[in-house]
Amino acid sequence: MKRVSQIIVVIFTMSLLTSCATPKTQEFDSHFTHVVYFWLKNPESTTDRTAFLKSLSTFMENSQYANTKFIGEPAETPRGVVDNTYTYSLILTFPSKEIQDLYQKETAHLKFIEESEALWEKVQVYDSVGIK
Repeated sequence: MKRVSQIIVVIFTMSLLTSCATPKTQEFDSHFTHVVYFWLKNPESTTDRTAFLKSLSTFMENSQYANTKFIGEPAETPRGVVDNTYTYSLILTFPSKEIQDLYQKETAHLKFIEESEALWEKVQVYDSVGIK
């Protein structure tokens, strides 16, 4: 009986750890999407990439307005209609344009720009609202 109890405790602990380690799926908010592409000045520099991603991650952790928060890099999909020249992409979603307007002025966003703007040579933004 003691052995069965130990096995149950081990199975319970493993399932608990697995459920805690599984990332939660973010619900995509289709009301307002803010897509940003960054071209770093020195994309081959590990130091610049690390500094940029650290600042971007800190910003996203502290943003009070963004819902979906996605950082990506080119998928290297070689097709004529695909632009793989950027260094990083950022996709954020908001429940409305008004909330996105607040995000533009929030301290976390402004700090990210201040910390990182010297690292990029180009930024391109595409904002869109969902079709109802």
